[in-house]
Amino acid sequence: MTLRRTFAAIRFAFGAVTLIAVGTQLGIHLGEGYGIVNFFSYFTNLSNIFAATVLIVESVLTWRGKEGGPAWALLRSISVVCMALVGVVFNTLLRDVDLGSLLPWINTWLHYVMPVAVVADWLIQPPRHSIPLKRVGVAALFPLAYLAYSLIRGAAINWYAYPFINPANGGYGTVAVTCVFIAVGFIAMTLLILFLGNKLRPRVPLESVPAGA
Repeated sequence: MTLRRTFAAIRFAFGAVTLIAVGTQLGIHLGEGYGIVNFFSYFTNLSNIFAATVLIVESVLTWRGKEGGPAWALLRSISVVCMALVGVVFNTLLRDVDLGSLLPWINTWLHYVMPVAVVADWLIQPPRHSIPLKRVGVAALFPLAYLAYSLIRGAAINWYAYPFINPANGGYGTVAVTCVFIAVGFIAMTLLILFLGNKLRPRVPLESVPAGA
């Protein structure tokens, strides 16, 4: 098997295991009576599903010696930043929080393995299409929309996916400050990921792509 197809298989494996992990945890949650909407209101679950889907699509493209266009490169960069944010936020704000019925191997995979794997994938095989840094505004829409959804829905049903966005823990002022820090961190992370993606060159050749493309 060529290096390209080996890399494609690894990408597919990481994406598939992630979807299995999320699906397994969903089954556990539903079995314990938790709401399905609440399950999909966790940024970790959404980001891992997003990143896994991107990896699987990337694996198919890589297997065939192809690559997506500029819009796909931007979408992929957003998945990378989201997973980096998952890793950073979990290790700084949620590491000592009771994870309830979350299985240890799934916790390790979603919060540690996948963030590292997705960022490493970006560094090893960045897109050939440069992404303008001004696109950071587009990339920021996803986490901002998530924060808005979480706060509005949380206020309506008195349930929050994470304690740091729950106004019961210090009031709305504390939540606002936390959200600002997360937003700034996301923008900074996006700029760094885009810069590295534009600076680095892919290490896995795509035979069907002409040199210099």
